[in-house]
Amino acid sequence: MGDYRPGHGSRLTRRQLLVGGGSVFAALAAAGVGAYLIEESTSRSVSPNDFSTVPAANVPLFHSRPDLRIAGIAIDVDTGATAPGLIFLAPYGSPSAQQGALIVDRSGEPVWMNPARGLETDNFRVQTYDGQPVLTWWEGTIEYNHGIGSYVIANDRYEPIKHVQAGNGLRGDLHEFLLTARGTALFTSYVVTTADLSSVGGSKRGRIQDSIFQELDIATGRVLLEWHSLDHIALAESYWPVDSPWDYVHLNSIDVDVADENSLFVSSRNTRTIYKVDRSSGDIIWRLGGKHSDFALGTGARFAWQHDARSHPDGVITMFDNEGAPFVGDTPTRALVLAVDENRMTATLRQEYRHPLLLQSSSKGNAQILPNGNVFVGWGGEPFVSEFSPSGELLFDARLGIDYVSYRAFRVPWSATGAGQPSIAARRSAAHTTELWASWNGDTRVARWLVLGGGATGALEPLGTFPRSGFETTIELAALPQRVMVQGLDRGGVVLGESPTVSV
Repeated sequence: MGDYRPGHGSRLTRRQLLVGGGSVFAALAAAGVGAYLIEESTSRSVSPNDFSTVPAANVPLFHSRPDLRIAGIAIDVDTGATAPGLIFLAPYGSPSAQQGALIVDRSGEPVWMNPARGLETDNFRVQTYDGQPVLTWWEGTIEYNHGIGSYVIANDRYEPIKHVQAGNGLRGDLHEFLLTARGTALFTSYVVTTADLSSVGGSKRGRIQDSIFQELDIATGRVLLEWHSLDHIALAESYWPVDSPWDYVHLNSIDVDVADENSLFVSSRNTRTIYKVDRSSGDIIWRLGGKHSDFALGTGARFAWQHDARSHPDGVITMFDNEGAPFVGDTPTRALVLAVDENRMTATLRQEYRHPLLLQSSSKGNAQILPNGNVFVGWGGEPFVSEFSPSGELLFDARLGIDYVSYRAFRVPWSATGAGQPSIAARRSAAHTTELWASWNGDTRVARWLVLGGGATGALEPLGTFPRSGFETTIELAALPQRVMVQGLDRGGVVLGESPTVSV
């Protein structure tokens, strides 16, 4: 793992250190990062729609879009050597800000915000559907740490083009929604039922959560495969204490084996096992990890309470190795790369990536191998995202807004025209000047804003062009128009969209 070296392309600001709990600051001190002045946050819980008392450092205020209040990220380390792409998150947990889907740029500025508005959003990412890049996410409510909801597929204009529901009367869970090359979707679901738990110290009619996944044809909604943990995984495989309803398996990821598309890799957090499953029959082919591993694990290859097991060429499997909770020994959470030899039935450590604060993330999280070989890590229950070189050097590190966490995080190239129309707000700021604010939620293509203004009636005339800056551009005009609008121009001067006309 690469060392954390402040001064080598990194920057830590006082405001950025205000996020996180006491464990974060203790870890900073233990890591020898240095002494920092820590100020007490003045934020407090408010109504989800009342942001009048939220400090500006907590939640952004955009004049042109006052309805959007999802904080971006604060950059701690940026060496400039990251892979291209924007960062995709679904922040939640803040009592003083919105939650929902969020895209941010490399500076931490929001690009697109989609407040959840009564529902939770999770697992927001870019996938491919019908040969085109699309946005996908889960939305719904939470019960027993699992989701009850459905899945959204949206185009590059942020318009939903498909709503996918689980089949056979089940409800879609937040943990996985994977689009495949076959035009299908793989996703998780859960049902609470009863079972004889006396063999593991429970009741003869104990309540248990049956972990389920389906493969569904997106075009027709037909269920092609439905897999139930109670049919395939013995109760004794679980490490989780028997409670009610007992979440003895807790499926949290499904992936297609890149070497054999007729097989799936299924991650079970509470048995600490990756299962290779026959895609047609549902039979378990082998177990990696857990109490009955079919593989001999080499030094450093053991994992616990893991998330996001992914298949890669040459027998490589990546995962987010939480190591807790409850925590197993003193191993910190890490992104893990294993070389899995299915002929010799061995699994050896190829690489691991640890945060410089030696985080212990008790839930959530993912690890993404980027096209250039870098590894992007969402730290789940800890509010950080990081990018590492293949050898383990920390290239990028950022913190989510105060009180936020995100189930997963991704870095992906994304180009889009904004949703709907550009937005504008304007006011008279002095006797001879007018102040404007322009934004276009989700847009990545506007380079400059053309301002047009005029009197109370009649045509509007160009008043100047201004470089775009961040999510919202502030513009000062040495003019006193009564009405204004803006047009978003690309680098070639082509008009991509125009705002409504507003009175000053």
